[in-house]
Amino acid sequence: MVLLLIRHSHSYRNTRNGAKLLGPRLTEQEQFLDKNVVASRFRGFLPVVVDVETGGFDAKRDALLEVAAVFLNWSEDKGWYRAQTIAHHVEPFEGANLDEASLKFNKIDPFHPFRMAVSEDKAIGDVFQSVRDTVSDHGCTRAILVGHNPAFDLAFIKAAANRLKIKKNPFHQFSTFDTAALAGVALGQTVLARAVQSAGIDWDSDEAHSAIYDAQKTAELFCEIVNRWDRLNADNNFP
Repeated sequence: MVLLLIRHSHSYRNTRNGAKLLGPRLTEQEQFLDKNVVASRFRGFLPVVVDVETGGFDAKRDALLEVAAVFLNWSEDKGWYRAQTIAHHVEPFEGANLDEASLKFNKIDPFHPFRMAVSEDKAIGDVFQSVRDTVSDHGCTRAILVGHNPAFDLAFIKAAANRLKIKKNPFHQFSTFDTAALAGVALGQTVLARAVQSAGIDWDSDEAHSAIYDAQKTAELFCEIVNRWDRLNADNNFP
């Protein structure tokens, strides 16, 4: 079961893999302009915000329990903004380690029947296919993972891909955009909750530490920082 959350008023559209994502309907002119800006802004890379919740810190041994990917878009009136979200609760892979301290922190019961979890194969397959489709839709060359301390998230994504013998991972294998570093420079804050609030974005501590919520707030933070930088460049005629 794909879990979808979105804050804005959007309509459904079908992706090539049959999953439904929430996203805006754009005119042909808007689609052409948005596609060119998205493809050119980061040297052909498509930023995709990812957050994972896990059963520990060892990407090879510990279970991947939640994964969320948030796609971004650009429009002339809003600049960069959060678009679709795709997310899954994930069943621990066979033989996975589950660290009690980690489960206590993220409050996940991996075997709760109401989690509606899917296999790691299904979860990663859905996310990767949606990423590939969106990379193609925007005319980008590949995706680049955006995260708050993203080395952790990328390590678990790569470890899952290796377990599943997926040869073509749509994400860049080592480059990332780190919102902890960006927020430290732009806002003087590196903790996600403090950085989000410093940027004037709402934060609900009760919702934190779920992959969907953290990924969506990280996406909003990334967009806010990039939009501020782009406005500064435009105002000062920077290249």
